[in-house]
Amino acid sequence: MEVDLKAIRSEPDSAEFTDTVFNCVVPYIHDCRDRSSVSLVCRKWCELDGLTRKHVTVAMCYSTTPSRLCRRFPLLESLTVKGKPRAAMFDLIPEDWGGYVTPWVREITNSLKCLKSVHFRRMIVRDSDIDILTRTRGHELRVLKLDLCSGFTTEGLLNIGKFCYNLRTLYLQESLTVEKDGEWLHELALRNTVLESLNFYMTELVKFDFKDLELIAKNCRQSLVSVKISECDLTDLVNFFNFAVKLEEFGGGSFSNQPEKYTGLKFPPLLRRMALNFMSQPEIPIVLPFAARLTKLDLLYALFDTDDHCFLVQRCPNLEVLDTRDVIGDRGLQVVGQYCKKLKRIKIERGDDEEGFVSQRGLIDLAQGCLELEVLHVNLTDITNEALESVGTHLKNLYDFRMILLDKEVNVTELPLDNGIRALLSGCTKIERLGVYLRHGGLTDVGLGYIGQYAQNVRYMLLGFTGESDLGLLELAKGCPKLQKLEMRGCGFSEQAVAAFVLHVPSLRYLWIQGYRASQNSSGILAMARPFWNMELISSEIQMSPRNMELHQPPSLLAYYSLDGQRTDIPRTVLPLYPPLEYH
Repeated sequence: MEVDLKAIRSEPDSAEFTDTVFNCVVPYIHDCRDRSSVSLVCRKWCELDGLTRKHVTVAMCYSTTPSRLCRRFPLLESLTVKGKPRAAMFDLIPEDWGGYVTPWVREITNSLKCLKSVHFRRMIVRDSDIDILTRTRGHELRVLKLDLCSGFTTEGLLNIGKFCYNLRTLYLQESLTVEKDGEWLHELALRNTVLESLNFYMTELVKFDFKDLELIAKNCRQSLVSVKISECDLTDLVNFFNFAVKLEEFGGGSFSNQPEKYTGLKFPPLLRRMALNFMSQPEIPIVLPFAARLTKLDLLYALFDTDDHCFLVQRCPNLEVLDTRDVIGDRGLQVVGQYCKKLKRIKIERGDDEEGFVSQRGLIDLAQGCLELEVLHVNLTDITNEALESVGTHLKNLYDFRMILLDKEVNVTELPLDNGIRALLSGCTKIERLGVYLRHGGLTDVGLGYIGQYAQNVRYMLLGFTGESDLGLLELAKGCPKLQKLEMRGCGFSEQAVAAFVLHVPSLRYLWIQGYRASQNSSGILAMARPFWNMELISSEIQMSPRNMELHQPPSLLAYYSLDGQRTDIPRTVLPLYPPLEYH
């Protein structure tokens, strides 16, 4: 969008006409990037954007204050706030780092009178926060998501059932909740008749009564389309499935390796998205009658070997989303490429066993067969430049690519992967999210230079054990014109190179790096200091992970833009690096 501001200023009638047009047009601009561009044209358009914006995502909870956000966007209907860095999901950030929702809850309940949807991700939520939110805004809330959150109990969830009787979506997936009883689900079942999506998948909420699930399905018979629960035997859900006639997605439950128990189990007729937990080969016939209509299949926690994957996947020709482990193997990916021509998203995680091996052969078959792929996350044991070239040649719709080279095999067929990365990025020009997590020698300084040259649309980047020297990072800094978020681990760059990179990439808004060459006084890092740029050193103290494992992580650096200044809830594991005095 190009605007001749000089012409507008010189012709008052033209300016008035332009403002009138934009008053009518701006409310229909929904893309957040277009909105941001419009708001930068002039103060009046910025104010108009603020008054008409319906949804805002705060990518880092300390990047602004709740009051500042509410003043600018007083008529918000939907708000997403993200807290802890993504590294917290892998126990790389201390549990007490921060990310409390309390100031956000207090402000939005007082200021955002139109708010209908709240999504907190990787944040610390107290029962008192839920109590305030539900008592003041519960009757108007349509969507409440506590996504990968912690700090609350089922007593807090009880208030959701009591006060949020118009709730359409309740999402608790992978949140750490202290369970006292199952009354929260009973309260929800008694009061809600419009629920569309209920998700407490991958949580420890197991004390619920199956009768309450049945009551939800019965009361919300015409609206309920998605339910994902924690572990329970599916034979207890026979009546639930009978009532949930509109159900399109189901996840959770479990099978007990006794296939004769499930002969009378019938899934709803519209079901087409499933997560199969603890299912083994004898139970596969249960899903075969409707396998052909499945569009999404989550096999991350299925007890399948490669043969089981091949047997089931070839009977799912309409599959669009597949999540699984590397036990699928090259042979499984060959079957996916042969039978699943509509596939758009595939994520292959690392399995706990040593049977899973995905290599360049499987990646090539996948790329050649699934031409509609948009998201490809893969954990590999072997890789070649040819495989990456194949991805670049065939997957023109790819916008999210992440590759992790595992250490299951000592020897890799071909390193470095410089030419393959160049071919991939030059062919997949739509890539906005790029992850390249290798091992030492996997990508040289030349390869980092290729990323900078060809990653023209990349906004998020993850680099692991890439590059040889500071020169590679400086070559990367010459490109990446849209890069906003960068995470690096084990790359070994100096503080001076990291600072130079930040200063040469003006679009960068967020940086997390672990394993750089740190000095004793962090003098090199201070070179990147500037107004509104927060820097935090996270110590290398031994930590206890949520899984009660003792971890000893090297220190890491977190830096991000913030209109709020230095945050006040700094834990002892974090050392804030203040900028020079002239910036205060």
